[in-house]
Amino acid sequence: MSLKQFKAAYQRLLEIIVFLNVVALSGVIIIGFMSRLLGSPFSWYDEVASVGLAWLTYYGAALAAAKGAHITCPSIINMAPPSIRLPVALLAEAITAAFFVLLAYTGYQVVMILEGSTLVSLTNVSLQLTQSVIPIGSALFIIAQLLRLPEVIESARGKGFVDHELEEAGIDPDSAAEGSHIDSERRATGRA
Repeated sequence: MSLKQFKAAYQRLLEIIVFLNVVALSGVIIIGFMSRLLGSPFSWYDEVASVGLAWLTYYGAALAAAKGAHITCPSIINMAPPSIRLPVALLAEAITAAFFVLLAYTGYQVVMILEGSTLVSLTNVSLQLTQSVIPIGSALFIIAQLLRLPEVIESARGKGFVDHELEEAGIDPDSAAEGSHIDSERRATGRA
């Protein structure tokens, strides 16, 4: 299995995890809403929904990292020449990885401290289970980031990074760059 195939399979796994999380969280919200509507709210709803949202956040962040769609400033980095772009991109990747290594380590410590603790409303659900998302989600993010590293290096050395916001809006990044260049020339010459 090539790195590209492994990355695609890993991304698919994260998509399935996030999809199942969204379905489960939606179910909890619907059940909670219906129980309140019927005048008999479940005591566990708020606690379980907040845990589900945290899980969605961590696993969704790992999926975003796998797709290269996490928070970045590609337009700013693309303004730099490739000789500067590559070290800046690698530094950004290293800082992000270091943060998630620290988060995974701290999250693991939290999970160990919570041994024997349970949810308040569901005393048979361990807090270690609910908080395990911190080290697991962090590790998944780091793996996703490492799998994207060859793509990051190629983009930094080549034409630059894709601006996913422009891509989502259906705007071709090259035509947007040309349009801003034309606007700059018009302002410089005084033509509107």
